[in-house]
Amino acid sequence: MLNEILLTIAALQGRALAQSCPSLSASYPAPSVASGYEARLVATGLTKPRGIIFDNKNNLLVVERGVGVTSFTVSGTGSCVSLQNKKTVVGDNTLNHGIEVSDDGKTLYASSMESVLKYEYDSNGQSVKGDGKVIVSGMTTEDTVTRTLLLSKKKKNTLLVSRGSDENIDLSTVDINNGQSQIRIFDPSKSDVDYEQGTTLAWGLRNAVGVAENPKDGGVWSAENNADNIERDGFEIHENNPAEELNYHGIASDADNPLMNRNYGYPLCYGVWNVSEIPSAGTLQVGQQFAIAEANATTQDAFCRNDREAPRLVFQPHTSPLDLKFDSKGENLYVSLHGSWNREDPVGYSVSVIKFGSDGQPTEGSTSTSALTPILGNSNTTACPENCFRPAGLAWDRNGRLYMTSDSTGEIYVITKSDGKALDASAPSASAAPSKGYSVAGVVIAALTTVFAYFL
Repeated sequence: MLNEILLTIAALQGRALAQSCPSLSASYPAPSVASGYEARLVATGLTKPRGIIFDNKNNLLVVERGVGVTSFTVSGTGSCVSLQNKKTVVGDNTLNHGIEVSDDGKTLYASSMESVLKYEYDSNGQSVKGDGKVIVSGMTTEDTVTRTLLLSKKKKNTLLVSRGSDENIDLSTVDINNGQSQIRIFDPSKSDVDYEQGTTLAWGLRNAVGVAENPKDGGVWSAENNADNIERDGFEIHENNPAEELNYHGIASDADNPLMNRNYGYPLCYGVWNVSEIPSAGTLQVGQQFAIAEANATTQDAFCRNDREAPRLVFQPHTSPLDLKFDSKGENLYVSLHGSWNREDPVGYSVSVIKFGSDGQPTEGSTSTSALTPILGNSNTTACPENCFRPAGLAWDRNGRLYMTSDSTGEIYVITKSDGKALDASAPSASAAPSKGYSVAGVVIAALTTVFAYFL
C-alpha cells in the first residue's frame, strides 16, 4: 500500500511540475549555464527584440524592431515564468532599441535612430494615450542606429541619451560640437531639443550602447563597442585589438563631477587587449590606450595616455556589449554580450557578471582580462552568429529575476539562481510570491493531501 502511495505521489508531482512550468524549446543546442544558475526560455516568435523594461505593475515592455513597443503580463514562481497577454503598446516601426518608464508608470520613453519620444502611459492597461511627443531630435547617422536611454534614479528630470558614430572610424568626432559618439543629458520635461543642445556627459565613445547607473552611489557606467578593422603602422591588428571598454563617467547628479565632459579616446585612441599583436607596443599594458595615427602612431601613445580618459575595464574585442544592469545593491553588474560578426573565431554571445566593491568600483583592476564571469552562453559558439542566440537587452522584474532578449532568434530568457531563487536577492519584492500564476509547491501539496485523504 505504501509503495502505491509513493508512486501516486511521484506521478502527481511530475504532472504538477509539467503544468506549472511551461517548456519552450529553441532550434539550437541548449544554452550553457554556469553552476548555481538557472536559465529558461520564456518567449519565442518576437521580431528582433532589443531593449526591455518592467513597469511599476511588473508588466514587461519590449522594443521589437520593425514593430514598436509590445507588452506581456508575467506569471509564475521561481524560474517557471510565463509571459502572457501580448499586446502592442506603441505601433511605430522606427523604434529600435532604447526604452525607459517613469517610476509612477505614467510616462514611457522610446528611441528611434532620429528621436527620443515620450508617451503618456497607463501601466494598468499597458497602453498609451495619443501619439508620442518628440523630446530629443537630430540624431540620425549612417552607421550606428541605437540610442540608449537612461532615466537617473538619483536626480529627477534627468535623461541620459547615448549616440554612436557616423562610420567605423569617424574622424569628425574629434570635435565635441559634432554631437556624435557621446552621452548627453536632457530634461525630459522639455520638447524637441536638438541632441547637440544637450549637456555633454562624455564624448570620444564610438558606440556606448550599454549605459547604467550604480544604485549605490549614482555612478554612471557605459559599455563601448569599439572599432573594427583597426590597423597600426600599416599592420592589421583587428582580430585581438582594440578592446571593448567599460568606462566610468562619475556621478551625473554631482555638480562637481570631475569626469564631466571628459573624452574617452575615440577616434584617435583605443584600448589595449593583446599587447603582443600591437606593433612597437613599448611599455603599453592591457587597459591602456594606444594611437592609430597614419604616421608614427607610437609617438602619439603619450597623448592617449595623458589627454584621454582610460577605460576602467576592458573586454575581449568583438564581444559587443549591448546592455548593463546593476543589482539593487550595486554589488554586481550584468553585461549582455551580443557577440562578434567578423572574427575568425566567434566570441561573446553570453551574459556575464562583473563584481563591484563597496567603493562603487569593480573589484578587478584595469589591467584585468578576467573581470567578466559568464553565467549564460551558447554551448557551441562555432555555430555563431547564424545558429545561436545573441543577447541584447536586460531587465529586472520585481522578484529579482533577470530577463534577456535575443534579437537574432526573437526570444526572451529568464535567469535565476539555482532552484528558481532570485538572482538579485535584495530586490524589494524578491522574497514575495507573485500575485498570479501557478505555485509548484501549492499544487504538489494539494496533490499530497488528496492522496493521503483517499488512503486514510
